This record gives sequence, C-alpha cells and structure tokens, in this order.
Amino acid sequence: GALYRALTRDGDARAGLPGNASHAARLERAWEAARGANRRLMGSLAQRIDTRAAWADLVLPDAERLALEQIAAHVRHRSVVFEDLGLARPGRGRSITALFSGPSGTGKTLSAEVLARELNLDLYRVDLSSTVSKYIGETEKNLKKIFDAADQGGCVLLFDEADSVFGKRGEVRDSNDRYANTQVNYLLQRLETFNGLALLTTNLESSMDVAFMRRLQFVINFRAPQAPERERLWRGAFPPALDTADVDFVRLAQADVAGGNIRSVALNAVFISVSRGQALTHAHVEEALHLEYRKLGRLVLT
Repeated sequence: GALYRALTRDGDARAGLPGNASHAARLERAWEAARGANRRLMGSLAQRIDTRAAWADLVLPDAERLALEQIAAHVRHRSVVFEDLGLARPGRGRSITALFSGPSGTGKTLSAEVLARELNLDLYRVDLSSTVSKYIGETEKNLKKIFDAADQGGCVLLFDEADSVFGKRGEVRDSNDRYANTQVNYLLQRLETFNGLALLTTNLESSMDVAFMRRLQFVINFRAPQAPERERLWRGAFPPALDTADVDFVRLAQADVAGGNIRSVALNAVFISVSRGQALTHAHVEEALHLEYRKLGRLVLT
C-alpha cells in the first residue's frame, strides 16, 4: 500500500537524508511519508486522535494489561506467524479485531491510544452511530471510503458504540430489518479483510450479537477501578511539577468514580486553584469532585 510506494519513491523517502543514511533512518522516513499520505486520504472521514498516552498511564488489572500486550504482539509479529511460519489465518485478511467493553471512563479509549502509540500508528475514531445511514446504500458507501483509505496506510480504527450496529438481531420482519442486516454483513466483511487493527467499544456487552462476538480475536472487559487503583489514578492525574502535598489521595480513593472522571476532577481542581491565585489544596479537589458528582447526577452529601 502506501508504505511500499513511499519506500520506492526516492523523492519522499530520502528527502533531507544524507547519502550514507542507515536503512533504519530511511525506513523511518518512508514510514512518516506513508503516514502523511494516509492522513490526506482519511481527511475528514474519521477523527484522528492525538496518541500521547503510554503504558505507564494505564491503571488496569494484570489480565487486561496482558491482553493489550498480546494485541500489540499480534500486530507486530503477524507477518512472521502467517507468512514465514505458514500458520492458517483465522479470516480472509490479516485483520486483528478486538472489543473493549465497559462503563464510560474506564480506559477503553486510553488503551486504544496506548496501542496506537506503541505500534507507531495513527488512531482514527469512527462513530458508528453517525456513520450508519437510514438511506439504502449510504452506510456501505461511508464505510467503504473509511476502509479503503485505512487500507492504503497503517492506522488503527477505533469504532465507538459498536452495539449500535452489532446489537442482538431479532427476526427479520420487514425491508428495514433486511437492510440493517445488509449493513452489518458489509461491515463484518470489511473488518475481516481489513489489513490492520480494528478496535470496537461498547458500554453494553450484553447487547452484542453472539455470532459477531465469536468472530473477535480479543474481548477485554474494562471494569470500574477499585480503591487501590483509584489512588494510583488520583496520584497520576496531576502533573509531577505541581505541589500536591496537601491532597489526601487515600481519602480521595474512597470516591467511587472512574478514571475519566478522576482526570476531569483533577483538571478542574487545578483551574480552581489557579483562578484564585492559590496553591492546590485538598479542598480544591473536593470542590471539583462535588461538581463532577453533580454532572453525573449523583447526590452530594455535605
């Protein structure tokens, strides 16, 4: 695809490199050229996510972390396994597909960022609920554009709200049901033949179609963090240069909130302290936490 063309196009791959540049340097330049070409192809088809998160930013149980590492290993070594060693591929392409399920704020998107960064790939978010169209043929057309562009260069596709398409299917009663099944079948076909990593997220794993679940190589369940994990999340939510001596992280860890909410509270607490010209205190964090509770519709006892 785009990588091969970039490797064989001297003007792009070697621009700015000395004549004695190493093979690794040339390959890196070629890869950057391929990523640039892929970004132009993707355009506004999907939202590119800035992948800043690293493994150290993930606070997950060992089993879930190991599963993420296995996904990265499958992407990195699939050529050796399927081509050099000759093992049979599970599908028609080299696609690797995983489902991330769990409540909002538990690390699904953050994990996708970590994988993309680890693999040196761009990450694109596709909102399936907005991609699916009520007009016959439009959904397939939208998906074709996305997959065709993604196949041209290396990237990770993150499909949000997978249950909006891959929910349990009932009996076909009319033409609308048949059209919905056609959409699902087309997406399944493209996922199977996609030459990359596709990640799907859902807050409702129980609503997912069982037949679809059997086609996935990985399913990772993200649960709400427990108190020890929440304490780590609280400690990591503030920048290292910020003085947090007054913040009682053990006490904060008793608050039953997800990682995404913790990051939101920490950000708001810093804004509160800066706007008032004060050093960060535990009271600022508690104030921000109460605001987060109200946002979540929870009762705040004072």
